[in-house]
Amino acid sequence: MSLGSQIAANLPFLRRYARALTGSQASGDVLVRTMLEAVLADDALKATLEGGRVPLYRAFSKVWANAAGLTTGGNTTSEDEAGAQARLGAITPPARQALLLTTLEDFTTAEAAAILERDPAEIERLVAEAVADIDREQTTSVLIIEDEPLIAMQLEDLVSGLGHTVCGTAATRTQARAAVADTRPGLVLADIQLADGSSGLDAVDDILAAGSMPVIFITAYPERLLTGDRPEPTYLVTKPFQEATVRAAISQALFFGSTRPLG
Repeated sequence: MSLGSQIAANLPFLRRYARALTGSQASGDVLVRTMLEAVLADDALKATLEGGRVPLYRAFSKVWANAAGLTTGGNTTSEDEAGAQARLGAITPPARQALLLTTLEDFTTAEAAAILERDPAEIERLVAEAVADIDREQTTSVLIIEDEPLIAMQLEDLVSGLGHTVCGTAATRTQARAAVADTRPGLVLADIQLADGSSGLDAVDDILAAGSMPVIFITAYPERLLTGDRPEPTYLVTKPFQEATVRAAISQALFFGSTRPLG
């Protein structure tokens, strides 16, 4: 496989990582584009990308480490993005990277250490630091939109185990509307393809029309959303999921307090 094909295959997931890291689709995409431009301009850097995801993410991490001052092309900062950036100070960037790499992106501790150019023991310490920082966040109420009963129950147990409350479950867009009629959740976990053929994306749009809250989408087909052709979910978990991945996504979503993808 050519280097271009390798990068293209991994690019949707790198963009997902960049968005989760920054809390913003626009900011994350700027960083990914900056990395790709650097690769095109530097044959030596391009040569280091042979070998799949680890060297690609390592190159991106170098861009992220030097990202101070990068903007999305304007001086206007949305209220949500300003709030997200303000909360970045509560947890160090290396700890946030270590957590996302080993959960959302499913790298091993050794792979994350290679990406961040740190010792594996330090990666473990950084992940523990990130979890401790995030655990200090306030608990919230969660709406689960999921049409598979066993998965819905698994998510209920996970959410409850984190100290949150489940304010409702829904298997269709109509049920989701009814679930928020009287109680507004602090977080939404949403499948994309629902029981009656309705869309979790549409259900979430209905909910967000009434108020702002963080949303995490869960899907078996993330590549259908990670196209760059339209605003994308900032928090996107792939089915079948690991509980640690959902736990990390919940923590990040509450940490940033974001609603619709920023930017």
